[in-house]
Amino acid sequence: MKLERRRLLAAGIVTAAGVAFGAVALAQPKEKVIRVTARKWVFLPREIRLKKGVPVVLEFVTADVVMGFNAPDFHVRADIIPGKVSRLRLVPDKTGTFVFLCDIFCGDGHEGMSGQIHVVA
Repeated sequence: MKLERRRLLAAGIVTAAGVAFGAVALAQPKEKVIRVTARKWVFLPREIRLKKGVPVVLEFVTADVVMGFNAPDFHVRADIIPGKVSRLRLVPDKTGTFVFLCDIFCGDGHEGMSGQIHVVA
């Protein structure tokens, strides 16, 4: 009898843990994917709007030359290679407007290749 009660108790604990884990997994925000095209000498879109704490994946493509993406306020960067998709996961941890830029020299006009990330609460 005691063994049967222990088995039922154990099964109940496992079931409760599974339900709790499932609720936590469902509560996690789904990552939004934003495609960013890098061209001589511009990022499209030039402005990216995000929500604080919500994960996002930035997908970079270019048909030109090797370029870079750098968002120094979030300590993230990526190389953008022609013909390949580069992915960068970002979870904004602060609100405000922040600059991103190309950090690999890509030719005349490179110094103006930048954009803004707007993060709201």
